[in-house]
Parts: sequence; structure tokens; C-alpha cells
Amino acid sequence: MPKILVQSAKAPVTGFTDAGTPSPLAQAIRAGDFLYVSGQGPLDPLTKKVVSEDIKEQTRQTLANLVEILQAGGATLANVVNMRVCLRNTGDFAAFNETFREFMQGEKVTRTCTGGTPHRAGVNVEIDCVAYLG
Repeated sequence: MPKILVQSAKAPVTGFTDAGTPSPLAQAIRAGDFLYVSGQGPLDPLTKKVVSEDIKEQTRQTLANLVEILQAGGATLANVVNMRVCLRNTGDFAAFNETFREFMQGEKVTRTCTGGTPHRAGVNVEIDCVAYLG
């Protein structure tokens, strides 16, 4: 079964390399009936800059980037079965979770949320996901 690279021009390519170096990552890879979306952050797709310091705005942009990549792979949030979240500051969890709930509009997924240090300065949330397309 070959892996199929999925790319959306409406979402930034991550990898946090300098602007002159191509990212070593795919935005997503489809393998069989599954779509694996790389961790996304709160980057504006055009400027590739962090949209805001506010965790709610960062969460909305991160999820919007995920949705664009899901759509490029033929999926929606309804196809997502699992998400993993990394928060720079675990004290942001309540505000993150409130925004996450609003964005998901009742859609259910399994999710793990941990504290850690995303590699790019100013990025306070990173989310990846797996979608089932079968």
C-alpha cells in the first residue's frame, strides 16, 4: 500500500526550519483508509507567522489549519478519530478546551493533551490528528 502525500496551499507547511530550507515533513499522509495529519500550530498560512499570543486565537488558527489539510485529504472533522495536543503552558488548558469545544461544534474525537515545549518561539499549542476515511 503506497503512502499518498497530501498538501493544502491554505495551510502552512510546518517543520519549523528556516524559510530557505524545505520542510522535511508532509502536511499529511494517506495510508489506506487513514489520513495522518502532522502537528499544526497557530501560523497564518500566508505569512507563516504566529497569529497572536492569545491561546484562544492560537487554538482557533491551529484547528483551522488542520481543517484545511483534512479537506485536502478528502476528510472533515467528522472523520477524525484521534487528536494529540501539546500546550506550552498547561495553565492554558481551560481556555484552550473552551475554544476547542466551540470549534468542534459537538463533534467527538479521542484526545490526549499534554504539556511540553513546541519548538517554535511563540507557538503555545500544537495539534495533530488521525482521520478514518473508510
